[in-house]
Amino acid sequence: MKKILVIHGPNINLTGIREKGVYGSKSFEQINDDIKKWAEALDMQAEIFQSNYEGAIIDKLQEAMGKVSGVVMNPGAYTHYSYAIRDAVASVGLPVVEVHMSNIHAREEFRHHSVIAPVCKGQICGFGADSYRLGLAALSDLI
Repeated sequence: MKKILVIHGPNINLTGIREKGVYGSKSFEQINDDIKKWAEALDMQAEIFQSNYEGAIIDKLQEAMGKVSGVVMNPGAYTHYSYAIRDAVASVGLPVVEVHMSNIHAREEFRHHSVIAPVCKGQICGFGADSYRLGLAALSDLI
């Protein structure tokens, strides 16, 4: 069974509480339970990590080198401006699939551009919590 890392960025821990019309009503814990089940069905073991802090996300990516086969990451708002997370993704040598529950391209203008996507294997957005399932399936094909 291949080990993978799922990273949730800032405010994802409030899913099910915040902006239900955008992110849905499924709780953060329910999403994580689903992620673990979906990963196991793909013969992967998911380690799940959430942080509201950019440096902690970078540290986690660096710690993952040599320990996991790939990463599914929802960088949250860091998607649009964190060159530091972008550089960490580019540096660790792991396949990374960027996911978003909302369709970032159909939202506010500032959300339309991801500085992280160009160094990822791909981006999946707009399918609610199922974006993680699709991201896991894509990662499974890569590792």
